Amino acid sequence: MLTIGTGNKAVASAAREAQPDVVAAYPITPQTEIVEQIANYVTDGSMRSQYIPVESEHSAMAACIGASVTGARTFTATSSHGLLYMHEMLHWAAASRLPIVMANVNRALGPGWNTWAEHSDAFSQRDTGWLQVFVATVQEAYDATLMAFRIAEHHDVLLPVMVNLDGFSLSHITQSLDTVELGDFIPPIDLPHRIDTAHPVGYGPMTGPDQYFRFRWDIERSMRDAVQVIAEVESDFAARFGRQYGPTEEYRCEDADVILISMGTLGKEAEMAIDILREEGIRAGGMRLRWFRPFPQLDLAGREVVVIDRDYSFGFGGVLAHAIRSTCRTDVYSVIAGLGGQEVTYDDIAEFVRSRKIGTEYWFGVTPDV
Repeated sequence: MLTIGTGNKAVASAAREAQPDVVAAYPITPQTEIVEQIANYVTDGSMRSQYIPVESEHSAMAACIGASVTGARTFTATSSHGLLYMHEMLHWAAASRLPIVMANVNRALGPGWNTWAEHSDAFSQRDTGWLQVFVATVQEAYDATLMAFRIAEHHDVLLPVMVNLDGFSLSHITQSLDTVELGDFIPPIDLPHRIDTAHPVGYGPMTGPDQYFRFRWDIERSMRDAVQVIAEVESDFAARFGRQYGPTEEYRCEDADVILISMGTLGKEAEMAIDILREEGIRAGGMRLRWFRPFPQLDLAGREVVVIDRDYSFGFGGVLAHAIRSTCRTDVYSVIAGLGGQEVTYDDIAEFVRSRKIGTEYWFGVTPDV
């Protein structure tokens, strides 16, 4: 059904379609609209979920873990410092192999306090064992949330999935939204290691040096297996509902001499920059990375690469730029832009490409007086 909605409402609508058994939530700007809308769905009876309004984000993830380990389908949402407050429990969720789905509305970290978009919150959790997908439109936020449940609950994965959408520039933007009749796209959840109260057993969680590394490897094995599962789920989604996705979204890359790589809403803004550059005779192409974990294999051979990071790892550099360097064995022009919602227009992005200096780093807006 064709309608309109914000990114937040699209996520809430997809969660309603998936019908999780338990939703545990704590509000935080700019995510609050997601859990408010879900509360409305539960109240009006269109969502048959146990809604738990907890006292903190740490408790929200703890509640999801407790529910998920019984074999219940679970969902939550957070942002920024709420995600950081969950940090300990994110490790527990992934290492316990629990297919929790969480929407994270990307927001800068304080101080100074800032409620606008930045990817540092999600990237700071990149080693927890969660799959991470970044979306750029209201429609994609809806579609990715639906697919996240099926991917997470697949027996070859059984890892939690984080759906990331930029704060305000997507969470609160209104665009067209085509909702679907889900049918059997998401099968009933079947957690093979769920706790069975009819057959109680004791658990000894202490793991010695002779076994611990095996659990770590099992997470990595499943992360690698997730690549094929994601491809299969996205292919089935396209066959059923007509919208195709992949690990990246490419724009005019076929004959490009220079590839501009970005994530989230800046990836969509970059498409207009690519058109401008093409009119100037610069054969540029845009590549928006959708999946950050598992990180995709990219073919950038023979191209110059410009990377826009909406994040920074202090003393190290742009997280995405370094990921591209290490996985693709290529140097890049690393641009740091959009931190804390800093305005970045398509004209700005076009200039990043024009003035590129491969092998260097550039902070947009930073001048000697800053």
